[in-house]
Amino acid sequence: MKNIKINIVACVATALFLGSCSDDFLEEKRDLSGVNEQVYQEPLQAKAYVDYIYRLFLPANNAQSYTWDLASGSNDDFSQTTEELTGEVNWNKVWAEPGRNTDANCLNYIGVAMNASIGNNSYTRLRQINLFLDNIDKYGMADADKNPLKGQMYFWRAWQYFDLVRLYGGVPLVLTAQSSITDNPEANKVLRSSTSACIEQIIADLDMAQSLLPGVWDDPNVNWGRITKGAVAAFKGRVLLTWASPLFNRTDDVSRWQRAYDANKAAVTLLESAEGGSKRLFNTGGFANGTAWGNMWFTEVNNPEAVIVYGFNNTTASNVQRNNGWERAVRSKTQGANGSVGATLQMMNAFPMKDGKAPGVSTTYPYSLQTFYKNRDPRFYKTFIYSGAPWPHAEEPTFKQFSYHWFRTAPANSTVLPTGVTETLGTVNTNIYIGKATNPSASKANNFQFSGTDYMEMRFAEVLLNLAESAIGINQLAEGKALIAKIRERAGIESNGGTFGLDNVNSRDQHFAAVINERKVEFAYESKRFWDLRRWLLFNNDFGTCTRLNQTPIEGIRRQGLFFIAKRQNGTDYVGNPDPFVPVNGVAPVADRNPTTFPAGITTYDQYLDYFYANFLRVVVKDNADPTTADWKFKWYNQYYFFGIPASALNTSMYLGQTTGWSGGTSTFDPLQ
Repeated sequence: MKNIKINIVACVATALFLGSCSDDFLEEKRDLSGVNEQVYQEPLQAKAYVDYIYRLFLPANNAQSYTWDLASGSNDDFSQTTEELTGEVNWNKVWAEPGRNTDANCLNYIGVAMNASIGNNSYTRLRQINLFLDNIDKYGMADADKNPLKGQMYFWRAWQYFDLVRLYGGVPLVLTAQSSITDNPEANKVLRSSTSACIEQIIADLDMAQSLLPGVWDDPNVNWGRITKGAVAAFKGRVLLTWASPLFNRTDDVSRWQRAYDANKAAVTLLESAEGGSKRLFNTGGFANGTAWGNMWFTEVNNPEAVIVYGFNNTTASNVQRNNGWERAVRSKTQGANGSVGATLQMMNAFPMKDGKAPGVSTTYPYSLQTFYKNRDPRFYKTFIYSGAPWPHAEEPTFKQFSYHWFRTAPANSTVLPTGVTETLGTVNTNIYIGKATNPSASKANNFQFSGTDYMEMRFAEVLLNLAESAIGINQLAEGKALIAKIRERAGIESNGGTFGLDNVNSRDQHFAAVINERKVEFAYESKRFWDLRRWLLFNNDFGTCTRLNQTPIEGIRRQGLFFIAKRQNGTDYVGNPDPFVPVNGVAPVADRNPTTFPAGITTYDQYLDYFYANFLRVVVKDNADPTTADWKFKWYNQYYFFGIPASALNTSMYLGQTTGWSGGTSTFDPLQ
């Protein structure tokens, strides 16, 4: 997007129109002992302060927005701790002592005791928010100017505490600005509050934010991405759904599900109203064949699907540059991009057939590995790019991505892997690319670097599925199923009399399974899967939820990809040095992968691709995408459901108490209280 959205403009860019006032604004961040009154007297400076807080929470320039997470400090680590991406990270490998708080698997997101630094960590962000809330009412600014600013700050305080609570359980609740621990050590000794107390504070902040914020901001071109009343309501629903989920709700307390239901129902009602911005499932282009679903990522200002959105721009100016690194990261090296993020076979297998039934379950559309791509949920084709799939961009609107291999010499035995590959610059390690949210109009100039595609952190689809799950929690099963069906209808799944493939979903747990499976598909590669696995205790079956929901535990698996191996029409593997499917002097050694004239009886490229797979490709599972040591399998420790306090924080703050199951200090803090 060409215009600069307010929520991602760097503080220094704001200073361009603040002039000399910017010095006071920046000094406010460094001053741990006093207050710069002008910041709270001038609406423009106060607004710049709030914009600065947005910047602290949102992805940096060139972040891979669809797998980025603030808490992990990485583009991929949490996504790699799921079925979505391959690779070894701190939370999927073996540790000698998994609960030792000096190791890297003890997440350090909680930060350190307050000091004189203005670094960007959890409690410095909270301090800067609290400093604003402590002072904004003291200097006579008009309510019309200050209330929307306060509302945004209450939201971000709730956001930060929720991010901490879902990782650690209860944390210290600090609601006024702290000074440096060296200046006032006793005042900074704030004990961990119970998890329930933290949840209540988060809800109180969200209720305050909702009362202060507008439902629709004036001038959407300038204010696109600012938090609204409806966004706050939707986020409250997410918080209470998490609180009702098995991670926190081990006894299945229905009152928690009821509270989540009430919040999500109110959020949907508000968002659908004019006051809430008339939000809805994006349907431009129609529901058939997933057209609307595939187009929603590229409509920005006034996108009805966007509830909470991170804005990016396509500028090259370094002082305001905030490009989305997703397009460049996922597109192939053949196209001039990085080709660094590969999808997995496990995620492809999660997508149903086009009648809504799981692969291998559908009788209308039989599934086989060789024809894995046929008759799938329309979202499949907008999420994955497999060998031969169209992947247009501005310079080549008819581009097809090919990722096949062949044997350069005859293999000595069946364990030998093919070494020839059509992608001479290198392919992703699974041979399956992620096409989700890649723009068919994106230009390969500058290697797709300057993408302005926004990221919807919270879509209206999530609000509907949050309501569906909450409804199931209170045994309103028909309502929950109808909401899942609504998501599937927009996706383009066949109706089948209005069942959309859900006709065999009957019990409460089957409904829960249906909504979890739907989230896995609908939000694939949107930084949601890690959190769903945690809140439903699905990494292993130690708590029985995998059995309850008929889910495959993540622990013990190897994430896999596919090999597309070239063969001759007689069924034998192709052996040789030239690429078998690229013409040389007008003739391909075996068959032209993208012919100008199709064989008799074939009229479309889709038909030709079926013919090509049937006659010239052998599809096999690729099992060396994860670490190749023979015994490597995904390892999960239950300590990760509630992280411990790392030594860097606990050594200076022993009064905090350590989370049960973790070393360091007295491990007595129960995150379930």
